[in-house]
Amino acid sequence: MSQAVCDNWDQHWTDFSEASEMGPATLFRQRVCLRLLKIAGRGEGVRMLDIGSGTGNFSERFSESFPSARVHGLEMSQTGVDLASRRLPQATFEQRDLLQPLPAGSKPAVQATHAVCSEVLEHLDDPATLLRNAMPYMAPGCRLVVTVPGGKPNAFDLHIGHRRHYTADDLRQLLESAGFEVELATGVGFPFFNLYRLMTTWRGIRLKEDVSGQPSFLVRTGMLVFGLLFRFNLLSAGWQTVAVARYRP
Repeated sequence: MSQAVCDNWDQHWTDFSEASEMGPATLFRQRVCLRLLKIAGRGEGVRMLDIGSGTGNFSERFSESFPSARVHGLEMSQTGVDLASRRLPQATFEQRDLLQPLPAGSKPAVQATHAVCSEVLEHLDDPATLLRNAMPYMAPGCRLVVTVPGGKPNAFDLHIGHRRHYTADDLRQLLESAGFEVELATGVGFPFFNLYRLMTTWRGIRLKEDVSGQPSFLVRTGMLVFGLLFRFNLLSAGWQTVAVARYRP
């Protein structure tokens, strides 16, 4: 499959958004991100930046947890922006290619106090450029939480355009090279996230049919079982790589 097809995010969100949002790995990452953001109360005064906001799934979960926070999403796909805007009309979603700098004379629409970039960087040949181009949207001291896959890419990962997976040290070096101050870089999810990854690797490219459109009863049942098991994952080891960094201009 050509890289252009892998990177067609309008098609990606049409084909896989439902299964992705139901998936136990997605829900686990959301819980980890919400915990690492360290936001108190209802989120008063918080300006949240969702980098690669997709269809608005994380933004919606975030707004449910912190209803007083302001949310701004940046997404390359117009399909993603349209879907996110419908599901969370109180937030702002902007179609933006962060591999390109802001046009001269333009100003970012938000100065975020907190930001999340979840499962985005593995799709990029030049992830440091995206991170640097997101900086104008961040206020000094902005707390950034990043998640990327660890472990070896499987056939489905390659099908949806993963360039590489990251160890904790890889992610730390990437964030530091982009100009961030890294507070934490680690793997999480052992043992059940690792087991889940092994099962998706065993399914291979057949996973494409499993998660396209409406998931089957068997797939939904498997997701439910793993969703329960994921409550017992460790937050200090595993094949889900996470980091917390600060923007210090």
